[in-house]
Amino acid sequence: MFMIKLIDWSDISQRAELYKILHRGEESLEKYYKPVFDIIQQVKTLGDTALVNYTLQFDKFKLNEKNYFFDKNDFKNAYNSLDSNIKSILKEAASRIEKYHSFQKSNSFFTYEDNGTILGQKITPIDSVGLYVPGGKALYPSTVLMTGIPAKVAGVNKIYITSPVFDKNSAKIVLAAAHLIDAEKLYKIGGAQAVAALAYGTDLIDKVDKVVGPGNIYVTVAKKLLFGVIDIDMIAGPSEILIIADDTADTDYLTYDLFSQAEHDELASSILITDSKKVALEVKEKVTKYVRNIERSEILEKSIKNNGAIILTENLKEAVAITNEIAPEHLEIITESPFDLMPKIKNAGAIFLGKYSPEPIGDYIAGPNHVLPTGGTAKFFSPLGVYDFCKRSSIISFSKENFEKLKSHVSTFAMLEGLHSHAKSINIRSEKSE
Repeated sequence: MFMIKLIDWSDISQRAELYKILHRGEESLEKYYKPVFDIIQQVKTLGDTALVNYTLQFDKFKLNEKNYFFDKNDFKNAYNSLDSNIKSILKEAASRIEKYHSFQKSNSFFTYEDNGTILGQKITPIDSVGLYVPGGKALYPSTVLMTGIPAKVAGVNKIYITSPVFDKNSAKIVLAAAHLIDAEKLYKIGGAQAVAALAYGTDLIDKVDKVVGPGNIYVTVAKKLLFGVIDIDMIAGPSEILIIADDTADTDYLTYDLFSQAEHDELASSILITDSKKVALEVKEKVTKYVRNIERSEILEKSIKNNGAIILTENLKEAVAITNEIAPEHLEIITESPFDLMPKIKNAGAIFLGKYSPEPIGDYIAGPNHVLPTGGTAKFFSPLGVYDFCKRSSIISFSKENFEKLKSHVSTFAMLEGLHSHAKSINIRSEKSE
């Protein structure tokens, strides 16, 4: 019978079950390197011919120079054709996302020393970015907003979208979202070939400086291989949620919150950590019961069975320690005093506090970004933000007085490293000024 694993953390032998779940996304990327590298090389060498061939092969759509993109006019028409309620929802989401991300903006700064030296930092937006938006199995207007609005707030000059969507009527909601971020074009291309086209540019596809957004494993590997040619946001893996709950939590809430990530795909992970045996047993029973009569039940069952778990701990302190080790993409804290635990969390992509802050509200309309680090990378990665679309340049302007004061230190330092021309660059200024 289908059921979710119940792990008693006090029994060390049971902990291996959790480690299996945490390493579920470590399917070797190496076997994808060659096919993805070949696609990249074909696009780099053959350009649009390769894109036409791959799009026909993988998506059964024949690209040509007249039908390979949607433009601003298509975006505007799609938005105007929406039902007023849907239009209102999109506008509300966009407004909240923009307001939140506006607080992330950084300013250039300058410091002035008494002797006339000026030091500083100049913040400049990236000139052009490409947003990869999945479109093979479903439509994701939320991804358009979450990737495009921070770029817009940062001041990115040109925003392009690439997505395997081909019909303007069926993709209307995505095109409408593109209107709200003022995108230039949406290229009807998906997969590794889309990332390669944005990285190198072709006769039909504009080259960009950075590519962001989620995709399948071929897209992920393409981003990894092309990093350096372009910048990327992160290497994303399967979606995940972790919930810390105590005996005050509603077990119906917990059950459906676990389902909210499990329905993404079979590799998604849903974990509940609680110090209440009563809560653990109730959720275990309800997961089995409720999954029978729910949409996407086949995906849910596989995800929960293989990658779901309920972990029973002795106390919430232990729950926090396990959470920091897992470093989840999404963390919900549904306890009597969630804000008391929040400062103790070191590693999480997004933290949802309290019973009225379920993860789906963050996916669509809360405001913070839903492009988040996965697979434990929240230990060193951050959510996508305005800062990802900016560059920093150091500003250095030395006065003659300060140059004279520090020149011997620089010259000596250069000679210590054996860089004679570095030293000469300094010394010649003194020689010619005498």
